[in-house]
Amino acid sequence: MIRIYADSTNDLSPEYISRHDIKIIPLYITMGDRTGKDGIDITVDEIFKWAGENRSVPATAAFSPADAEEALKEAMEAGDDVVFIGISSDFSGACQAVRLAATDLEYEDHVVVVDSRNLSSGIGLVIMEAVRMRDEGANIRQIETAMRELAPRVRASFVIDTLEYLHRGGRCSSVTALFAGTLKIKPKIVVENGKMHVAQKYRGSLHAVIMRYVQEMEDELREAKPEAVYITHSGVDEAIVEDVKKYLASLSRFRDIIETRAGGIISCHCGPGTLGVLFIAGR
Repeated sequence: MIRIYADSTNDLSPEYISRHDIKIIPLYITMGDRTGKDGIDITVDEIFKWAGENRSVPATAAFSPADAEEALKEAMEAGDDVVFIGISSDFSGACQAVRLAATDLEYEDHVVVVDSRNLSSGIGLVIMEAVRMRDEGANIRQIETAMRELAPRVRASFVIDTLEYLHRGGRCSSVTALFAGTLKIKPKIVVENGKMHVAQKYRGSLHAVIMRYVQEMEDELREAKPEAVYITHSGVDEAIVEDVKKYLASLSRFRDIIETRAGGIISCHCGPGTLGVLFIAGR
């Protein structure tokens, strides 16, 4: 049997994870003197509350090889193969922790690690394809090869309402954050080759900016892999999300338009008011 493992940054829904028997290894979030497991001990609402009260952002950290060993032992004892799909290695050491754990357990021939080169539901899209292949009878090497070919086709981007969280976390300067706040600039952050960069800067209300951001991707969306598109956000007004859904539905392209809430890790770094549309590009 093949088991699909992932870290907690994939932002798939709890229902999907449960239905497809995906094993999640959580990363860690630290708020002051409190450290907990992402998605288990600390909620997104708690993150935003703590950040507002302390004018800081929580620290995040990968799980350890020992954590990964503990998670892999269940599969090892059952004699099952494992496909682990993780956050980009440029953002976290999660993939490396799993590799080290598999080696320490002398089970590396039964564990493949796929670096998604992505984050959030960009990882989720890769996981969905791996689940499909597993259920169709592929072996772990076939899944590994296919997922590594698929990963560069994932298109992940987000509009961020405020640069305050990135600034507090040391990911943008005070001048940039002040300049953006004064002019109501909302950047479009794109994930490419496993790294994030600012692709565009918008001005205006969050609603208008998000609709412009989505509409500017129309050509790519019309050519995208049609199985699914994700709308992932960290607590954006429902009216905005509904308008994005309606627009995507109007393209008559996607079988599933899936809304998910961003988990603790991306919320720590991007803050409230972040929304992204994520999909797999057509060939």
